Amino acid sequence: MTYTCYLVVVDVRIREGKYVMATTTQSTTLPERKVGLRERLDLGNGVFPYFLVAPAVIIIALVAVYPIIDSIRLSFLANPLIPTGATFVGLRNYVQIIGDPAFRSSIGLTIVFSVISVALETIVGFGVALLMNQTFRGRGLVRTAILIPFAFPTIVSGQIWALMFNAQNGVLTYFLQSLHLLAAGDSLLRTPSGLVTGAIIIDVWKTTPFMALLLLAGLQVIPNELYEAAGVDGSNRWQQFLSITFPMLRNSLLIALMFRMLDALRAFDLFYVLTGGGREIQTIALYSYANMFVGTTADFAPGVAAAVILFIICAIVGIVIVTATRLNQN
Repeated sequence: MTYTCYLVVVDVRIREGKYVMATTTQSTTLPERKVGLRERLDLGNGVFPYFLVAPAVIIIALVAVYPIIDSIRLSFLANPLIPTGATFVGLRNYVQIIGDPAFRSSIGLTIVFSVISVALETIVGFGVALLMNQTFRGRGLVRTAILIPFAFPTIVSGQIWALMFNAQNGVLTYFLQSLHLLAAGDSLLRTPSGLVTGAIIIDVWKTTPFMALLLLAGLQVIPNELYEAAGVDGSNRWQQFLSITFPMLRNSLLIALMFRMLDALRAFDLFYVLTGGGREIQTIALYSYANMFVGTTADFAPGVAAAVILFIICAIVGIVIVTATRLNQN
């Protein structure tokens, strides 16, 4: 596309006592201006931002959305891995696992583990974040050191703690036996309640730094002027915490709770290490895995149905926390 520019020159002169005006018109053809990609995509309709996020949306759809939809489809089939033998059975797989006492037990175990571990991580992480927000010598080194447990993979952490809880030569077992909390030759991980307690201890040790890091980030954006003004008004530390720190940290706290709660509900690797993949003590994720792949009686469809139920539980928890976050912002 070419552009033509017209220049009009007006010449006003005085001749014989009168004003005489003459006009001259000149035209110039400008070279074609190249239209950029952004201008072509924008077109005044705000299309360009969607173009930028399109690759990420496509990748998420391929690696997350499609597997979820396909899992839901497979949960309504019998023999879903056999193309010629797959038949639609409706809700039969769901009825089968809901009637299984092991699955109902896995739901209770998953909820108890998630609620207790996340609650402890939040309380301890809050305290650590408040401590790390203070100014003291060596603060940077301490901040780095507290992240070490979170850097370990869960399987590695589980193996280390399993050795410390070993009935024969575990250092923690020896400590508990010396306090007469365990009998000689016994181990905390040998009973179902003890194993859940051990799993909670390991999870709190590993992921409390994550909670502390998120809460510390929220603490550092609170202006110091608010505390100074509250101090001038005569507020003590506890009143400042209730009126300034906690309200302004609420969004960060809800986000941290959402991340940790969803992660705890999907707990698999820690319990797999501690139980060896056994069927005695199972989370929902471990129950799903055991039904699909463990033993000669493995049945893929009920395992997929259990995974879908776990997804629904996680979705409900996520929606509740996101809604609470929006209400808090309003």
